[in-house]
Amino acid sequence: MTAPPPLTWLYAPGDRPRVVAKALASGADVVVIDLEDAVAPDRKAYARAACAELLCDPQPVPVHVRVNVLAGPWGEADLAAVAPAGGLTGLAGLRLPKVSSPADVVRVARRTVPARGGGAPGLYALLETALGIERAHDVATAHPALRGISIGEEDLRTDLGVHDDAGLDWSRSRVVVAARAAGLAPPTQSVHPDIRDLDGLRASCARGRALGFLGRAAVHPRQLPVIACAYLPTQEEIERAETVVKAAAGEQGAQALPDGRFVDAAVVTAARRVLSLARLR
Repeated sequence: MTAPPPLTWLYAPGDRPRVVAKALASGADVVVIDLEDAVAPDRKAYARAACAELLCDPQPVPVHVRVNVLAGPWGEADLAAVAPAGGLTGLAGLRLPKVSSPADVVRVARRTVPARGGGAPGLYALLETALGIERAHDVATAHPALRGISIGEEDLRTDLGVHDDAGLDWSRSRVVVAARAAGLAPPTQSVHPDIRDLDGLRASCARGRALGFLGRAAVHPRQLPVIACAYLPTQEEIERAETVVKAAAGEQGAQALPDGRFVDAAVVTAARRVLSLARLR
């Protein structure tokens, strides 16, 4: 049976080991140790060293690291510390900020993927500029080590000069389509920065789910239950999916259910996806 996809990705600043430890015990599906935006310049070296020390050992949940952009002064040192040639036991993935071309992904892959391909962390590209969005599919197919793409919405909002949240919907859909076309998992939503606005987070997750996203990054543990609940199917959705799958068992071609719903192969596939997520309830 295929493992269910992660729904919650919790960021923790790399220069605060106690916060990282709390994140690892928070119930998040994935913990992302941040060496980029959450860490001040004079704390970069400490964050890098603390992160590398932690990842020498296995961790209770998958741990990803968001490194600094390679074109800047810290990115290369981040890779050397947290993704050395031999790999670190506790590292599951690398999140690459401000990716704007396939070459950005390939450059990291050449540094982190062994010649024989085994034991390398998965790569995840963050698209945070107009150019990155325009090249979404090219980025998504840049290298076999790439496991996912997603949007860094705050930087993209600034780059585009967008003031209304709906102004990002085209970019969001572009990335969802690119990920699917490349055979990658659905993108996760970007963080909701107001940790007190749980109603706004809930509504935003509903919008993201409608657009085709699956799961979301968080910046505080209190956001995790809201995200998980928003992305898990409701009991009604589960029951409808069970009805579809049961009706389709052993049947060929399209058919109509007693309640008037039309069932074909695409509808059955969607129903099975719902039941797969239902295992997480």
